[in-house]
Amino acid sequence: MNNTPDGNRLESKLGELKKLIEETGLDAADEISRLELKLRSQSRAETVWKQVELARHPDRPYAMDYITRIFDNFIELHGDRTFGDDPSIVGGICFLEGRPVTVLANQKGRTLKENVRRNHGMANPEGYRKALRLAREAEKFHRPIVTLVDTAGAYPGLGAEERGIGEAIARNLMCFSRLLTPVICIIIGEGGSGGALGLCVGDKIYMLENAIYSVISPEGCASILLRDASRAKDAAAMLRITSGDLLDFKVINGIIPEPEEGAHADPGAVARAIKDTLIRDLDDLCARRPEILVRYRSQKIRTIGHWNEAAG
Repeated sequence: MNNTPDGNRLESKLGELKKLIEETGLDAADEISRLELKLRSQSRAETVWKQVELARHPDRPYAMDYITRIFDNFIELHGDRTFGDDPSIVGGICFLEGRPVTVLANQKGRTLKENVRRNHGMANPEGYRKALRLAREAEKFHRPIVTLVDTAGAYPGLGAEERGIGEAIARNLMCFSRLLTPVICIIIGEGGSGGALGLCVGDKIYMLENAIYSVISPEGCASILLRDASRAKDAAAMLRITSGDLLDFKVINGIIPEPEEGAHADPGAVARAIKDTLIRDLDDLCARRPEILVRYRSQKIRTIGHWNEAAG
């Protein structure tokens, strides 16, 4: 059932057409198929957009909300040793059930003042270079890495371009793919474009049920490809950005469930589900030889985006 005004009009028109066919015996199978397809498309667009809204919900838990619930004795480390510190990416050392780990995360602000300080979770080059510095430190001391991804994208400002935002993200992609230590990535909210990719190369990648992961925002896609910014809902459905879509495409390894109302309805339960996933996978990954991890990580990356036309 599609309860949008357009959906109601389509259902009404479809009902009238079916009644007319029964009364007159007209052949309108093609028209009925077209209307049913359009109705299904609109229904999917509404469903996907609901997930987009939940991923962006202002009360949705952010990275630090999960870090304090999942890990013990978190010590935040600062600076990229080149330019400065970027508060939109937090990183540090902590313990997961007694196991030392390094955590890297995008962090949004809850208040206006904090959002200004953290740049709405959109990182500058120094944020990605800080993350890489801490990742290399983790590799040196044989600590596994956990990343929590939640950003609309990297910051597209003039200063970020001047300091090499593209190079910083590209270097993270290359270096994270070769790290000789386990890496688990979890998309907890928005996974936007290269800004998310800079922290999302790992042995295992998970998404919370209502998280999204996309090469471009629905609004950006609607403006550029559909030539109509008001069609963001249609663009979201076309982009296939939901956790279910990404699991079908084998971009991610699994989905971590949320309450029906979203993660903000019960942050503690979602944090426990994330923690259980991390403990299970780290027990497995930490038992493997580092060179084996890198080999399978590289194979996983290379298979993303391959399309078998005969099978599809």
